[in-house]
This record gives sequence, structure tokens and C-alpha cells, in this order.
Amino acid sequence: MAHKVMRVLGRTLALAMMLALGMPAHAADIIRLAVQKTGTFSWELATIREAGLDKEANLALEVTELASPEAGKIALRAGNADIMLSDWLWVSRERALGAKLTFYPYSSALGAVMVPAASPIKTLADLKGRKLGVGGGPIDKSWLLLQARMKQDGIDLKSDATIAYGAPPLIAAKTLDGEMDASLNFWNFCAQLEAKGFRRLAGIEEILPKLGAKGAVSAVGYVFDESWAASHRDAVARFIAMTRKAKQLLVTSDAAWDKIAPLTGATDPAMLKTYRDRYRDGIPRRNISDEEADARVLYRVLAEIGGRDLVGPAAELDPGTFYHAVPGD
Repeated sequence: MAHKVMRVLGRTLALAMMLALGMPAHAADIIRLAVQKTGTFSWELATIREAGLDKEANLALEVTELASPEAGKIALRAGNADIMLSDWLWVSRERALGAKLTFYPYSSALGAVMVPAASPIKTLADLKGRKLGVGGGPIDKSWLLLQARMKQDGIDLKSDATIAYGAPPLIAAKTLDGEMDASLNFWNFCAQLEAKGFRRLAGIEEILPKLGAKGAVSAVGYVFDESWAASHRDAVARFIAMTRKAKQLLVTSDAAWDKIAPLTGATDPAMLKTYRDRYRDGIPRRNISDEEADARVLYRVLAEIGGRDLVGPAAELDPGTFYHAVPGD
């Protein structure tokens, strides 16, 4: 009996000490993240760790750095990661094929059509007869959305312009070398060009209202299995709250950007500032229901122009694609 009393007293004392020291009364929940080494998710994670937001959320983040988004998809499918970044289009396609993944907004930052500062190209219609570099392949989403917008004006860019596809870094390099009249690339490569004096002819986010969207749509989000989320609902909620705090820090603190500058690859203060400004522009600020409604509209546009090669067998966005952390969100 005395031993039992001593054990209870010991546990009580240990709990009191943890509370006094501000330590969690239970072990941190582990979340395994698949992160592209050169991607912006690594910027956010560095901010989280620098500010101690992971400890504040009582989360242990196990990060596996991967070379490409495709490697992250493989890790998630194989059960070797809990969360990765991808887009709602891929999530909806996977759901249609039987994998119950779900998506929570990370960024609405999209690419842009970039031209040299002195270029005679003044409008998107001026791309006719020009050489346009496209970062990604023929079914890149920004490229398809641009085509859909131009078709509204009777312009078929695939036949009315000379299109050169390539990996985003290659297209950026060739654009800098003057091999392209214009380029459409991912937002961070556009930021590099912008910092070097190139001009944004049009951001993809600017054409979305013409395609039926009512606001900024998060193209990229945290992706995870819905059954895993159901069994780790509290940890997922803390993860989302933690990432929101990190984003808010990156909105309000230029010093936070100085700390992650080496990760961005920025070669000078002007480029870091452009990265910072464009990243901030892309932080999601709408509720999930509004995001989902616009994604549903854009899905139909993409399905029409990209076909089954892009969206798979489903003509509509799968109803479970977006994760609602709070009912009614």
C-alpha cells in the first residue's frame, strides 16, 4: 500500500513540475512531413522552428527532404509521410481513383507571364506570333488557365504562338538569356525575373475572375489522408494553427525573412524583397467554403481544356477534396 501511495505521489509531483516549467503533460504528437528541399515549405518550417512554434503546438515534426513533388506523392501514398504539399486538382483526381486524400490551403501564389522591361508586348493578345516558354508540361495548370482565358478572346495560344516547354529553372534561365519573348513560370521563378527588371505582363490570379472565380484561389495546400486526419484531428488542428502563426510572422516581420534568406536562394536584397512580397500576397485569407466553391468552378474549366489526362475520370471536383478543420468553415 505504501509503495502504491509513493507511486501516485511521484506521478503527481512530476506532473506539477512539468506544469510549473511550462512543459506539456504528454509526449508531443509526431507528424511526418515530406518536403521538397528547394520549395517554399522549407521556408515556413524554418520559421516555425526558429520561433519555437512546433514546441508551442506540442508537435514533433519529422521532415524528409525530397528532390521533387512527385517523390512526395510517392511517400504519401506509401504511408511514409503524413503531410506534403500538392494541389487540389491532384487530390480530387486521386479521390476519384480511390485514394481518400484531402487538402487544406497553403498558398494562392500563382505564376505570371513575364516579359523583358523594354518588350513591345503590352497585352496578352500580343503573345500571338511570339515564342512563349512554359515552365512545366502541356498540362501545367497555369498554362491551361491562360489558354482558357485567351480562347475567350478567340486566341488559341497553342497554335497562335510558338510554345517551348521545360523545367521551371530551365525556362527561367532561357528567359534571362533572351531566348524567349515571354515566359509563364512558377511564382518564385517569376519573382527572380521581376527582381532582375522583368515586367509582369499578367499574373494568373488576375485572369481567374474572367474564368468565374470570385477571389484568390489556393492552388497549393497541405495534403494528407482523411482517415489519418480523423484519427489525429487535434494534432491536425494544432498543425494548421501553427502554420498560420508562422505565416503571420512572415507577414509582419522582415527580420524573420533575414533568418531564412539562405534557404530562398536570393542573391541580393532586391530578390529577397520580391520573394517576401509575392509570398505575402499568396497567403490564404478566405474561408474554406469560398475557396472550395471557386476551385469547383476552375476545375470545370481545367477539365474541359485538359481532359482526362489532367483530371482523370471525374467531371466535377470531388466533394471531399477540401478539409474543413471547423464545421461550417
